[in-house]
Amino acid sequence: MTFDRRLDLLADHHVHSTFSDDAQSTLAENVSAARALGLRELRLVDHVRTSTTWVPEFLGAVAALDRLADAGPVAVLSGVEAKILDARGTLDLPPEIATGMLRVGRILIADHQYPGIDGPLSPGTVLERRAAGWPASDVLDGLVHATILAMKSVDNAQLAHLFSLLPKIGLTEDDLDDDHLTTLASAAAATGTAVEVNEKWGCPGPRSLRVMREAGVRLVASTDSHQCGDVGRYRRVVALADEAGLGTIPGDKESTPAPWSDPISGDRLDNRAGQVADPASR
Repeated sequence: MTFDRRLDLLADHHVHSTFSDDAQSTLAENVSAARALGLRELRLVDHVRTSTTWVPEFLGAVAALDRLADAGPVAVLSGVEAKILDARGTLDLPPEIATGMLRVGRILIADHQYPGIDGPLSPGTVLERRAAGWPASDVLDGLVHATILAMKSVDNAQLAHLFSLLPKIGLTEDDLDDDHLTTLASAAAATGTAVEVNEKWGCPGPRSLRVMREAGVRLVASTDSHQCGDVGRYRRVVALADEAGLGTIPGDKESTPAPWSDPISGDRLDNRAGQVADPASR
């Protein structure tokens, strides 16, 4: 499959709604925000676990928004976000998605916790084990291996906020050796897995992005927004793309548009806060 190798800033491939416990905006509010900013693609994504039962309702609502006659040029896409559970790359997915009975646009693979042999380990547990002698190289080997197995387990994957776990366990991307990155990038390219450049977490870093791009991995921009005022608004992503030498669409543009008016309510929203602007400033 061929694709434009530049990073498209007119798309947001990771946006949460109130289907997720920690998000504030509805699906419709996110679509309105994307349309007002002139985005061309919006991927609505929410957190799932094996016990999640609302995915059919979520997919129906996303499809309905995409079909709206007045939706404008923005394509509304679906996704779910699931953490890696263990060293075998098992994903925390509802059975109907894991078995392929229910199809979603993309499955976002997340490193929310460390994928241990017997199940997920909290960052605190990893720090304790590292203090007791667990070598950093072994920790990183395990994380990379589990991520590769997770990518191989589904055919429509996207790596969400890749390496965001590392600072929580006392490591950085500088601790990854070249083999870690090239092996991971090769697996992503071979499986057709997209890798997002994440605004919220500011990752992966320029070195990792260059390796991914050289391997032919598709890179996508995402805000990981949890409120509609953040949809499609990039600062850290622009800086990462620039440092990594990635071309962007549109070129030489920082995605920091002026405050916008909600098409439904007419309220003006501030750039990043996603809150109604002070009436005195209108």
